Amino acid sequence: MGILDFLSKQFVDVIDWVEEPGQLGWRVPLADREIQNGAQLTVREGQIAAFFNEGRIADMFGPGLYTLDTATMPLMTAIMNWDKGFKSPFKSDVYFFSEKEQIGLKWGTAQPVTLRDPELGPLRVRAFGSYSFRVKDVAPFASRIMGTLGEVKVSDIEPQLRAAIQTALATGVAGGGTAFLDLAASQTALSEALKAAVTPAFAQWGLSVESFFVESLSLPEEVQKHLDKASSMRVLGDLDRYAKFQAAEAIETAAAQSDGVAGIGAGAAAGLAIGQAMTGALGGVSSAAPAPAPTPAEDPFALIEKLHKLLDMGALTQAEFDAKKAELLGRIR
Repeated sequence: MGILDFLSKQFVDVIDWVEEPGQLGWRVPLADREIQNGAQLTVREGQIAAFFNEGRIADMFGPGLYTLDTATMPLMTAIMNWDKGFKSPFKSDVYFFSEKEQIGLKWGTAQPVTLRDPELGPLRVRAFGSYSFRVKDVAPFASRIMGTLGEVKVSDIEPQLRAAIQTALATGVAGGGTAFLDLAASQTALSEALKAAVTPAFAQWGLSVESFFVESLSLPEEVQKHLDKASSMRVLGDLDRYAKFQAAEAIETAAAQSDGVAGIGAGAAAGLAIGQAMTGALGGVSSAAPAPAPTPAEDPFALIEKLHKLLDMGALTQAEFDAKKAELLGRIR
């Protein structure tokens, strides 16, 4: 090579990378240029620089400022037989990788995942959440993801990562035998279970799962309605006790109104009607069945006696008792 050819050739004497948000890997565009002996290499915090020889990693550098020579590049020195030192430029593929945590990423089930619930049977579950990751092991990331690409961004591998998460949800959780209601009750436990299931898939690409959160776990609308109805029936429990409870509430409400004892009678009648209606429905009684005969009017003196007992219990005020007593006495002819 003539002196003019040597002078016209461009040599690289400064190597660094100012990364952009979302970048995971970047190949220094050296083209046919050679790296100058004694060139300066700058690796910033959260970065790793790797020198490749024939597709394999030779020397790697963490954060710092380096002068490239035989002392700082022992593997390349051995490969290139630089045991006596080198003074001339050399060729090498140089890649930078970001080890920063990539946060705020979203995941979700594109299609419902079938979960075999031990209590409810097969269920189709949807789930959504967020996660973060970072490049932890450069070697598998470089060989399986980076390859010969000039650049790799988070957006380039997100579809692959979401697919891995959905597979983990289907195999690691759906096949775990845990009831859906138990999963939904503790989203923290579910998040940890999914993180553990996803970790091996990410590790094969040299990635580590830094955080994983389940933000929503839901069932199809028709299944949710069925669960709501079943929950209502469990809450009601014994229908006879429920009818009595309704009657007691009606009595309390009526007693607080101005009609006093008359309201109590109406509330009790309403509660009894509710109980009879529910009992009839469960027993298959036709809605056209005749209503029971009305109860005969009670003796006014007996009613006054009952009113007095309510007064003693504190259910009636003295004014209410006197008013009702006067009304009942007025009926006697």
